[in-house]
Amino acid sequence: MQYKRLGRTGLKVSEICLGTMTFGSQADEQASRAIVRRALDAGVNFFDTANVYNAGVSEELTGRALKDVRREIVLATKVHGKMGPGPNDQGQSRKHIMDAIEQSLRRLGTDYIDLYQVHRFDPTTPLEETLRALDDLVRSGKVRYLGASNYAAWQLCTALWTSDKFGLARYDCLQPRYNLISRAIDQEVLPLCQAQGVGVIVYNPLAGGMLTGKHQRQAPPAAGTRFDINPMYHNRYWQERVFDAVDRFRDIAADTGHSMAQVALAWSLANPVITSAILGASRVDQLEETLPAVDIALGAEHMGQLDELWEIVGRREF
Repeated sequence: MQYKRLGRTGLKVSEICLGTMTFGSQADEQASRAIVRRALDAGVNFFDTANVYNAGVSEELTGRALKDVRREIVLATKVHGKMGPGPNDQGQSRKHIMDAIEQSLRRLGTDYIDLYQVHRFDPTTPLEETLRALDDLVRSGKVRYLGASNYAAWQLCTALWTSDKFGLARYDCLQPRYNLISRAIDQEVLPLCQAQGVGVIVYNPLAGGMLTGKHQRQAPPAAGTRFDINPMYHNRYWQERVFDAVDRFRDIAADTGHSMAQVALAWSLANPVITSAILGASRVDQLEETLPAVDIALGAEHMGQLDELWEIVGRREF
């Protein structure tokens, strides 16, 4: 396992980040603990969750699984989504952030969060209000570093400028979606992050399992998979042109001698701007199958062929 600096900070994180969105849904507590143990054995020191994952259960299971190694790992969670019935139980107002951090700390069983991320841009709250609340959390010691997820380039640039103008803690990383068939961040987001020293931890490197080759266009999604239980994934990836790209990808991966999942992940990690890629799993064997990707160096010919896959899907954002 290789470790990289998170943006311009001195924090070192593993190039594989274990995502725990499946904890509490596709993976029960016993499975979650086994997945965490295997990740730790492989050298993973970076774990990502969110308060909205399974209504807080993911944070609870993640916290319990990591309790004995808490000071040795980098723990990340997020704030934004709806966590209650009231109008202030979501978003990035000072009130919701201050309430949400206390709830996340309790569920995770810790007194600080290494990386606290806003889950998406909140157009209903002044950016300065959000950043001042987050800055207060850093100054109080409840949060060590800040990050954002699903930000467009202009949103991230505005946030960085606001932090600089008012002397506030800034976003030191961005968590965007990125994979072989979803590459919109190549245009502006990645160049901005590289220029401003913002770390990039990508999610969906396997396109929700589409790039593993396990889904067939002639058959409905398998029961219990993301495409079966989450309409967002079905709408995002279950398209004919995506299956066309996957068919071509299957041939390229076979020529490399590695599995499709390993090649897809290795492609993401080969980008020097990418700090870490988030891997999720509902079973240990899924993690076992993808971990070898950290040691795969793809040649120029194969990288060129993989870069062409986005042309098959028409350079669309999914």
